[in-house]
Parts: sequence; structure tokens; C-alpha cells
Amino acid sequence: MILQATVDLLDRLIAYPTISSDSNLEMIIDLSGRLQNLGAQTHIFANEAGTKATLFGTLGPDIPGGILLSGHSDVVPVTDQDWVSDPFKMRQENGRLYGRGTCDMKGFIAAAVVMAERYAALPLSRPVHFAFTHDEETGCLGAQALIPELTRLGIKPDIAIIGEPTEMRVIEGHKGCCEYTTRFEGLEGHGSSPDLGVNAAEYAVRYVTRLMELRADLRARVPEGSRFDPPYTTINIGRVQGGHAHNVIVGKAEVDWEFRPVQTSDFHFVKDVMERFVEQDLLPQMRAIYPKADISTETLGEVTGLEPMSENAARDLVAGLLGANGADVVPFGTEAGLFQQIGMDVIVCGPGSIAQAHKPDEFVSIDQLEACLGMLDRLGQKLV
Repeated sequence: MILQATVDLLDRLIAYPTISSDSNLEMIIDLSGRLQNLGAQTHIFANEAGTKATLFGTLGPDIPGGILLSGHSDVVPVTDQDWVSDPFKMRQENGRLYGRGTCDMKGFIAAAVVMAERYAALPLSRPVHFAFTHDEETGCLGAQALIPELTRLGIKPDIAIIGEPTEMRVIEGHKGCCEYTTRFEGLEGHGSSPDLGVNAAEYAVRYVTRLMELRADLRARVPEGSRFDPPYTTINIGRVQGGHAHNVIVGKAEVDWEFRPVQTSDFHFVKDVMERFVEQDLLPQMRAIYPKADISTETLGEVTGLEPMSENAARDLVAGLLGANGADVVPFGTEAGLFQQIGMDVIVCGPGSIAQAHKPDEFVSIDQLEACLGMLDRLGQKLV
């Protein structure tokens, strides 16, 4: 009965084409109504444009603490992907449920909302919270906006379970992901007189060189016992672009780059080093020739990592519910670190495999949904 209800709700959620570039409001309003019908207190936090929103709901007593079940409502595009069937019409075949978002991560959302009906019938002694965010796939924007709202409302669950697809393994750590575009504005001129211009491409190259030099520093900062692969913070140069002719001094250039910190201190280290390099070295040299020269960095996303902790009540709780021995770390990012930053004990655990995420014919197996429902059902006994 509860499995079929979850499959039915997942079918409905897949029909909402909540690609990150589009609105998720219909899905959020639907889920909010379902939680409200169970007696939950709900808050809908819209983005500035009013086109997207995050839902936060609570069942149980109005007291501090409790357990948070969290998932993102947005999905990645299907453009140029070869699907066997309509990606926004769920298809069931051979024990699998196909559709965009089935594993990443509407399967978990459906399971959590269906289980909420059981939670609502329990004499809850601690609250259970639900957070369904927007724009996780494009920088965790919904979760980043939710955190200050929870602080404003005085809500801080003790434990958070982020239901990303882990094949129901308990994940206690992952790297962060920080993405940037750095733009250089110089002074064009004829290539025969390079000293009379400010070559934006040359300064972009120097910037990239400094980033590459940082790689050695980051390897030396690897945390003792790091379980990540590789164990240190990495930097990648994704794109360098500038110029349009051999004999013209480049006036504009761009660098796309990212880094994936294994610890919060590395995040600040990279940012501080590059900001000082720009302010103390590159910009003064550029502006000595052309006062209007500039370097600016656009932040596309700064998603903090989930740091493994020696004491983690979320890990211990969920491992006990699943009968698991220990916990793992993964290379992909989630919203988990944002909740950890405000003092929650956090793990990532949900149905489906990350190997299916973002691909055509994405699916979650019914067995995985059953395992998730079993875990959530046993969780209910911890709430009374």
C-alpha cells in the first residue's frame, strides 16, 4: 500500500518539468498542500523573481531539534538526450521507474511525503521537518537562501538526512564545489607596440599560472587520514578565452575555473591567495598603464563540502536503521554541507544510484524505493 502510494506520487512529481531553468512552483504548492492536510506547519520561500521556491514544513511539537528530511525539487535538462520515452511521463518496466528526476531526487521526496502520513498519526515527541529546495543543480541556491530563513525563525533540527541517490549507503562526507568566471579588461592596441597596451590574455595566463601553482600548496595541506580520492583539494581550469587576431593586443579575456575543497580552511586559503594576487600584483601593474583596467570574478556557485566528523548523530542513527557498518565518502556534491555549517549532524542517504543521474533513461529501482521506505518507517519509531 505505502509502496504503491509512493510510486503514484513519484509519477505525479515526474510530470512536473522542474528543470532548473524553469519554475518549480506547481510542484512546491502541491507538496505544501499535502503536508498541510496532515497538519504540518509550512513555509514557502520564493526567490527574488518569484518564479521558484523552497518548501519547509514541520510535523510534531513546536520545540527545538528534531530530524530534517531534505531533497531538491529541480532536475537537469533533457536537451539533446536520447530517451526511449517521454522523460516527464514516468514509465515502469522490469522493476524500474524511468523518468527525469526519478533517482535525482524525486524518489526520495515522494517517499518522505508519503511517510509523512504515518508520522502524522504518531504521538511525536520531537519534530520531523521537510525541506524541498530549488536550484540545487545550479549552485544550491535554494538551500543557501533557506539557511538564513531558518535562523530567523529559530529553527535548527539536530539531524539532517539529505536523500541524494547513494543506493541507500550512508555517506558522511563529500568535497565542496566552487565555480567561477574571472574576467580581465585591458587596453587594446597594435601588436607591434605591446608596451602601449594592457594585454588581458597575458594577465589571464598569469592568473591561471598562479592557480596551477596553488595545486602543490593544496597537496601539502591534505588533511591527515583524508578518505577522498584524490585526498586533497583540487583546482581545474575549464576554459581560457581571449583575443580575435594575431596582431591585436587582447582587450578582454575570461577564465572559467573551479576548485573542490576537502576542508573549509582550504576554501578560505584559495580565495584569499587569489584575491591578494589580483589586488597586490596584477591590478597595480595593469592600471599603471591603463587606469581603467580591471579584473572581476563572478561566482557561479560556492557549495561547501560535507566534512566527516568523529561524532555524528545522523550517521549513527541512519546506520542503525539500515544495519550498516560504517559510512563512506563520495566525490559528488550536495546541499549537506550547508546544513552542517549551522550546526546540524548531517548524512547523505537515498534511493537510486548517482550513476543514473543526469543521463537519458534515468531510473530508480522499486527495490531501492522499498529500502528507503523501510528506513523511513523505522525512523518514525525514533520520533515518538
